[in-house]
Amino acid sequence: MAAGAGKCFLVTGPPVSELKLKIMHAGSGQNNSNNEGVGKPQSIKSQFKGSGFLHCPESYRWPTVGRYKVDVASFEAIALPELQVRADTDLFVIDEVGKMELFSSSFFPAVLRILESNIPVLASIPAPKPGRDIPAVARLRNHPGATIFTLSPGNRDSLKDNIYYQLTDAVSKH
Repeated sequence: MAAGAGKCFLVTGPPVSELKLKIMHAGSGQNNSNNEGVGKPQSIKSQFKGSGFLHCPESYRWPTVGRYKVDVASFEAIALPELQVRADTDLFVIDEVGKMELFSSSFFPAVLRILESNIPVLASIPAPKPGRDIPAVARLRNHPGATIFTLSPGNRDSLKDNIYYQLTDAVSKH
């Protein structure tokens, strides 16, 4: 079963100014002036705080995206249990479906199971670069029932209410 119309909301746009995170985080009541950890569940942030996990010997073997290393095993240990479809789940929020997350061979299949579950999902995705679109992201973008919001500095504030309305409507119908 494919996700129903209006059940998959994808937020994209340029990475400048953390546009996606700001719109996804709006209205959460969390006050964080420097945006550190914005959009990340507190439990995930606190598990890595002060652990020195980026300085361990294994980190030299981890895949990289730009200047960042990806600890796939730690990511999977934290993210995959949260991506399990459960009857008591009303909404999934995924920040982000991008290159780093896709180093996990289990991550994208978990995202697809969520889409098949018909539980509403709000996810951020990277903006496509000409000739360099990520196939899994393109698959999400082309998913039937996906609503895509392309944010820019000029429209992000005006789109916030529209995204919120559509999302709350989808959750209330779930």
